[in-house]
Amino acid sequence: MTLPYKLLENIADPVAIPGEGILSRTVYDDDQVRAVLFGFAPGEELSEHTASMPAIIHILHGEAKLTLDGEAHEAGAGAWVHMAANLPHSVHAKTPVALLLYLLKS
Repeated sequence: MTLPYKLLENIADPVAIPGEGILSRTVYDDDQVRAVLFGFAPGEELSEHTASMPAIIHILHGEAKLTLDGEAHEAGAGAWVHMAANLPHSVHAKTPVALLLYLLKS
């Protein structure tokens, strides 16, 4: 039986922070949203890129530098940002970082 909801009692629990590199895991995906958990080792970076759909980044723990449309921002646990489709952005982990990315489908 498929339930009409998905409950993760602590969204940060399944995040594995690698010794090096970046790990990602899709925790939810339907026709409206995809939720992806990321674990970054210190110093790792997702270089500048864009997404074809609006997206939300929520930092769960750690410290990162987010560059959004060319502007650098220091972000820590609890930081939240909504990005329009095709916005150039990058993520640089200053410490071990766990973040949740929501890709908003139309």
